[in-house]
Amino acid sequence: MARRGKKKGRPVSGWVVLDKPVGLGSTEAVSKVKWLFQAEKAGHAGTLDPLASGMLPIALGEATKTVPYVQDGAKIYRFTVAWGEERSTDDLEGPVTKTSKKRPSQEDVQALLPQYTGVILQIPPQFSAIKIAGERAYDMAREGAVVDIPPREVEIGRLDIISHEADKTLFEIECGKGTYVRSLARDMGRDLGCYGHIANLRRTEVYPFTADDLVTLAELEAAIPPPPEEGEERAPGVRFAAIDQLVVETLAALESLPQVPVGDDAAHRIRLGNPVVIRGRDAPVEADEACITARGQLVAIGAIEQGMFKPKRVFTN
Repeated sequence: MARRGKKKGRPVSGWVVLDKPVGLGSTEAVSKVKWLFQAEKAGHAGTLDPLASGMLPIALGEATKTVPYVQDGAKIYRFTVAWGEERSTDDLEGPVTKTSKKRPSQEDVQALLPQYTGVILQIPPQFSAIKIAGERAYDMAREGAVVDIPPREVEIGRLDIISHEADKTLFEIECGKGTYVRSLARDMGRDLGCYGHIANLRRTEVYPFTADDLVTLAELEAAIPPPPEEGEERAPGVRFAAIDQLVVETLAALESLPQVPVGDDAAHRIRLGNPVVIRGRDAPVEADEACITARGQLVAIGAIEQGMFKPKRVFTN
């Protein structure tokens, strides 16, 4: 029988709410954060384009089990649409494909916004991570193919104009999972008859995280002390003491779920995969999903049926 390899890295768990800089890809950002923390595993909750900046929640360790709950959370972006040009990538990266001398007034743009709020159909950009017949759309587009991407339903809670100039408009949007802001710029430009593309894009929030949770790569790097000098002795854990203080607890990702505290005995049974009866005046009798805590720490996510909690995902730390 083959032996299982020993896990590499530290068993650190929680969320790093990274303020991703322009030019860094999401996968590259995850790798960088994983290396800084020497974490066993890491993953992100929602891709952010290299030319975009802002909030990229990165899960470490056991927090990777909560990624779907953050991916489903509402997101807020601030973005600038430059009018007069459409580009192959719908942002500054691609070449210009269409041009127009027409420029919209603020009133023209404002009148269009109701068409882009609520549940709408949206076609993702040609250069996107959408899979078509098993291939990424951006791989096919880079080979010169015109990708037939079917429209998808997305939900936009609000879309506001922050400022307007002759050649560009600054917007703020609150939207649901799967919304492509680049597609909005493309489609609004076509509807206005002047074409448009994203000139600047920043994600400011991903529910339940806020701007107060943001941390930069520079702050993470500064929290790692330099290597010890020859002969210098350091207590175990000193290297990661400061950087670990920048981690947001795993439980923070589950703000949308009912949270039920239990005692140590019940927590132990749940961690072994056993159902337990939930007690307490405020404990829900029925819940499709709820999370169990003990001593303020996340124990499990599961369903509550007739006052019985049945674990689906169990957390060890």
